[in-house]
Amino acid sequence: MAALALGLAGTAIVVVPSMTAQANTADLVVDYACQQGIATSGSGTVYLRTKLTVPTTLNVGDPLTVAWKLNYKDATRFGSPARLPNGGRIEVTGRVNLTGSWIGQLQPKGSVDQPGAMIKGTPLKLPDGIADFAYTDREGTLTVKPGKLFVDFRPPASEVMVNDDDSAITYSGGWENLEGQPSGDNDYHLDLHRTTAGGAWASLTFTGTGVDYVAQRDRRAGPIDIDVDGQPGTPPRIDPSTNDDGTPVNDANKGGQTLWKFHGLKYGEHTITIKNVEDGKWGQLDAFRVVTRELANPPQEYRAECTLISAPVAVQVTIGGGTNSSPSASVEPSQSPDSSPSPDSSASPSGSASPSASPTPSQSPSGGNQSPSPSPSPSASPSPAAAQTQNYVVTAVVTQGSPSPTATRTVTLTATPSVAQVAITPQGGAQTGEAPERVSSSGMLLIGSGGALLMIGMLSGVAMLRRRAAHSGERG
Repeated sequence: MAALALGLAGTAIVVVPSMTAQANTADLVVDYACQQGIATSGSGTVYLRTKLTVPTTLNVGDPLTVAWKLNYKDATRFGSPARLPNGGRIEVTGRVNLTGSWIGQLQPKGSVDQPGAMIKGTPLKLPDGIADFAYTDREGTLTVKPGKLFVDFRPPASEVMVNDDDSAITYSGGWENLEGQPSGDNDYHLDLHRTTAGGAWASLTFTGTGVDYVAQRDRRAGPIDIDVDGQPGTPPRIDPSTNDDGTPVNDANKGGQTLWKFHGLKYGEHTITIKNVEDGKWGQLDAFRVVTRELANPPQEYRAECTLISAPVAVQVTIGGGTNSSPSASVEPSQSPDSSPSPDSSASPSGSASPSASPTPSQSPSGGNQSPSPSPSPSASPSPAAAQTQNYVVTAVVTQGSPSPTATRTVTLTATPSVAQVAITPQGGAQTGEAPERVSSSGMLLIGSGGALLMIGMLSGVAMLRRRAAHSGERG
């Protein structure tokens, strides 16, 4: 039982939370007016009402988190800059200037994907909020002042078919709209435009990075010239009456064919124009396919710039003293548990100690070579028999989906391993943890009595032997 009690006492650890701290915050309502870019393709000037949340008091080691909630102020809206089959993405970036103890800038960011297909001018959805943070590593006072907001639009990678009867296509005179074509011809939407007039043209202004020309291959068709943005395309002329290898086409009304394509344009607005070359030959248009490749960055021409229109505001942030710890969810001891007598593990005169990556205090098997715990004052010396105490600092940073203030809590946990209550005395037989009993005075009396009896027995034996010798001499 004594050995079992010792094992349980050696593993007992008491963890007690001593304090919980949460930063105070300030909420500011800030209005903006946005112009250019997707503001122009929407309402022209777009007004935003935002709420800025900034902490006013922090401890060293707490994150300085700045968050914005975003909303439209009135009926004005950003608008889709182009026709898109599957939406796009709004990306908002803010500017927050820091002056005082620090000089720098935070850049809160946020984004939201737009649902569904859009035409030019479709109202765009804003992200719920944006946020950014910086670590605090020293005391001081900061002035936090909100700056401009920038709203970007990133179109998705896509392919859009523009049918020949789409209002976005402009035709010169001499074209015929042919509806209800046989399904076997494979025309897009079972229709197409046709002309036999030399010089007749059709034009489409599109937004993207490439375009395809779709029409029939037919032995009755003639050459077609193609321009892009007023310059000859590559190649500048095609002939739908021939195959790709230049051999004549024997088919008639073979629709749905991509006769020409040009990709690799810079993303933006472009114009393609096709023109029938020979009078009496068929010039045909089934559709244009507009291509947009995946973009690494939002187009600069879509950026809207938002300027503060409410009264200038600023927030004073006071960063006070506190446990200088890393703002993570990890647990770090305030003193290295290494039992070696290195300078890093010794207590400093101020009572601070170097942090260690290991959260578990180690003990020397002999119990006599442990490094002392950091004492609250230079004069305090640890007693060898006293229980060792390790202090831990837990700093939790909670990141929320909405740009509400980040909750930062600092908890100090004290781990006190208890000390064995029974000392092992390795005397006698097995190490049971108990010392053998002391010899009492009654034991000594018993030993003396036994010795006296032994002497009497020996004297009696000698006397008996002498008597036997005397009797044997008389007989002889």
